[in-house]
Amino acid sequence: MSAFVPPSALRPLLNSASSLKSSSFVHATCPATSFSTKPGKTARWHMVATGRSGNGPASAVTSTGGFGALDEVIDDKLWDVQVARMSKIVCTIGPKTCDIDSIEKLAETGMDIVRLNMSHGTHEWHGKVIENVREINTRGRFNLGILLDTKGPEVRSGDLKSPISVKRGQKFTWTVRKDFENFDDFTVDVSYDDFVKDVHVGDTLLVDGGMCSFLVTEVTDKDVTSECVDGGTLTSRRHLNVRGKSASLPAITDKDWEDIKFGMHNNVDFYALSFVKHEDDVRTLTSYLRENNSHALVLSKIESADAVHRLGPILEASDGAMVARGDLGAEIPIEDVPLVQDEIVSINRSLRKPTIVATHMLESMITYPSPTRAEVADITEAVRQGADATMLSGETANGSFPYKALNVMATVAESVVSQDSALSENDLFSPVSRMREGKTVDARLDLAYGASTMASRLNVAAILVFTRVGTYAKLVSSTRPRCPVIAFTPDSDLVRRMTLFWGIKPFELEFSDDPEETISRAVNLLIGKGLTSTGDTLVITSDMLVKNSARNKVNTIQVRTVH
Repeated sequence: MSAFVPPSALRPLLNSASSLKSSSFVHATCPATSFSTKPGKTARWHMVATGRSGNGPASAVTSTGGFGALDEVIDDKLWDVQVARMSKIVCTIGPKTCDIDSIEKLAETGMDIVRLNMSHGTHEWHGKVIENVREINTRGRFNLGILLDTKGPEVRSGDLKSPISVKRGQKFTWTVRKDFENFDDFTVDVSYDDFVKDVHVGDTLLVDGGMCSFLVTEVTDKDVTSECVDGGTLTSRRHLNVRGKSASLPAITDKDWEDIKFGMHNNVDFYALSFVKHEDDVRTLTSYLRENNSHALVLSKIESADAVHRLGPILEASDGAMVARGDLGAEIPIEDVPLVQDEIVSINRSLRKPTIVATHMLESMITYPSPTRAEVADITEAVRQGADATMLSGETANGSFPYKALNVMATVAESVVSQDSALSENDLFSPVSRMREGKTVDARLDLAYGASTMASRLNVAAILVFTRVGTYAKLVSSTRPRCPVIAFTPDSDLVRRMTLFWGIKPFELEFSDDPEETISRAVNLLIGKGLTSTGDTLVITSDMLVKNSARNKVNTIQVRTVH
């Protein structure tokens, strides 16, 4: 893959310094801009360039105040880059991590978003977790987002007096009957009355995603008779799936609606909608939220066979997606799960929407203090595919080593970005050019590519974006620049919603009518937080940094040095 060629509107910028001032595409101000490395400080990007053919000798490229030197850069083959982690981490809160000190320690270790799993716990318990998160946010060090994950229409087995050991060939009965006193040792009830209608002879029934499996041999109006294929121990309230099928239940249950109302009352930032089967499920929730003045993002959990068949329309209707690989692997052939994961990330990158890759990422660390090599490779692959976030479930909810697991995920994700930054040929930093047929492209996308391209070729500390609704910051994030995207907005709720997006570090900032004052406030805030210092070069971009911005919109890219 050759190096990224910037949009045609940007190319004049790379040919002459004067075009920065005269371009109709960009109005930029460059006061006392310098691109030399500061004494005693390692350059963020030390670039070595080769010819496109790779045959010529490599030569270091530097710039001393203009863009003329960039003409020498034909293909950036090797970058010596020190880059912070760009992908985000979602952590599930459970009994071991629900107190305020534990949540703060998770934030210090690398957590960006708190996940509330509504399959467990009461509203009172989750409400206390939300209070703890809000308290941590008010302390000023973190802006943690909150994701409410609905339980969805799950099918589960009933209660057992004691665990049942099932061996291969054993006959086992699943029933919708409630005459428990007549059950033998190998009969258990099912929570879903239409279970007998959804299951047919020859189906494979999976318990907890495949911990045990059964072949259906007979179906009556009340019972499903099966034969054990893979034995194991069956305990109470186990999750049941039928391979290749989804239960004919509504995507949003009565319990889900109560949980969603609870989330709205507590102003959560994201909803992960479980077992989405159709794009109308997403639209129903989104409409309900907007009608009730909630701007929370709706993420579709792709975990059913029905959803896989309608990926395009579902992702179009959603604000983002979660690849819930546990249940997904129970409903489709397990060897297809990585392919579906890759497709979801790819579609969402083309739509410029976020993806969370979840389930079993560091499953062994629920019990053990170190990960398997395969788990490390799994995280690496998700980040390289371009997922905006990866997620921990039981590892942080009830695992023995929640902070070690989080540290492993953060370290691996950071390592992937640092190593892949050195090679422009990797897809992680290759902008997505795939366009959706019939869709209008946001005119600011060229501006976002322009800011990203300049940041990737100059010794910059960050891209600064000023936004009121978040769209422009998301566009810049979607171009995958090699430096943080620091987004400023006066909307505190939007700050938390932007925590999910790749590379974005969001901050709340009141905007002044004077653009220079707004920029000055932003830079001073970053200096105060130790995120920039004198001599750093910043790319500043916005579509609103002009006086009377409510009436005037001017797209700008500026390159400035911190003084």
